[in-house]
Amino acid sequence: MTCIVGLVDGDRVWMGGDSAGVNGLDITVRADTKVFRNADMLIGFTSSFRMGQLLHYRLEPPHRDAESDVFRYMVVDFVDAVRGCLKDGGYAHRSNDVETGGTFMVGYEGRLFSIQSDYQVGEAVRGYHAIGCGSDYALGSLASTAGLPAEERVLKALECAELFSGGVRAPFTIQSMVRRPHLALTEAA
Repeated sequence: MTCIVGLVDGDRVWMGGDSAGVNGLDITVRADTKVFRNADMLIGFTSSFRMGQLLHYRLEPPHRDAESDVFRYMVVDFVDAVRGCLKDGGYAHRSNDVETGGTFMVGYEGRLFSIQSDYQVGEAVRGYHAIGCGSDYALGSLASTAGLPAEERVLKALECAELFSGGVRAPFTIQSMVRRPHLALTEAA
């Protein structure tokens, strides 16, 4: 199920998601969105609505010092907080001593990260990414719409995924978040 699309445009991250809830051949258009804000983060999820609800309402993203490395923060501090949140919420799975969660995307500090079910953190070089069953269609659309306004690119990617994937349905939620100004940078100005 699902298509979540993320796009970096300057100091702004755009993210969009569909509304499909899929169970086998059954599909429900859900009112609760797969893309939301949590503190200074824009999050979009696939895998499970329960996981998304925990990330939205229970996860407390840890503080990050402005001078610390963003990628390291995501890999260490953020993922540790997510693991604790999913465990406490009864969602994390453990099999053969391997813990797994789910797949989701995070827009943070003007950057776009994907977190996989094994908790690895990725950052696409191209500045856009998609996850879920409609991701291949969305990525093709994003590659072919360079030069268009960011919100339009995200919408077109979701529409393309809906056209070709049985697990993607409108209405679409599209949000953006601007990189927060750092105190050290604004004080120096």
